[in-house]
Amino acid sequence: MAEPRETTEGTGTPGGQAGVLPQMKVDTFPSQIFWLVVTFGLLFLVLKRKTLPMIEGAIGQRRGRIEGDLGAAENFRKDAQSALAAYEAALAQARTRAHQLADENRKSVVGEIDRLRAAADSEAQKAFGTAETRIAAERGKALAGVRTAAAEAAAQIVERLIGVSVSTEDAAKAVPPIEAKGG
Repeated sequence: MAEPRETTEGTGTPGGQAGVLPQMKVDTFPSQIFWLVVTFGLLFLVLKRKTLPMIEGAIGQRRGRIEGDLGAAENFRKDAQSALAAYEAALAQARTRAHQLADENRKSVVGEIDRLRAAADSEAQKAFGTAETRIAAERGKALAGVRTAAAEAAAQIVERLIGVSVSTEDAAKAVPPIEAKGG
């Protein structure tokens, strides 16, 4: 087996400085700084002219959309409040109207009841008057019948007691008049 050889000849860095990064070489600092400034300047110009306006536009659009949505939400809230107020006013008006209708119906029902009661009272008074008239007529008939019966009874009593026959008309003259007592 062959022994490994050390090969360090082709692995060195250019310029002969071994192990130093090219950015750290002091002799290239001015050109590195120049290109750094040029690159950042160009990057700044591109960002300032192209990218930042696009970002600001997107932020402005989003802000405008948010403000528009907030304005629309505020308008919807105001519309909802006015709709609620209109609903409450309509509800109060409907309640008032319902109370008025209930009062009107109550008054008309009470009026109808009073009218029917008055008609019933009138009918009852007429019936009561008719009944009193009929009762008075029946009482008069009954009293007349009692007087006639009393006269006949008196004639029979006289005939039995004293044996004299008396006519019913004469006996009726002797019977005192019967008066009807009220009540």
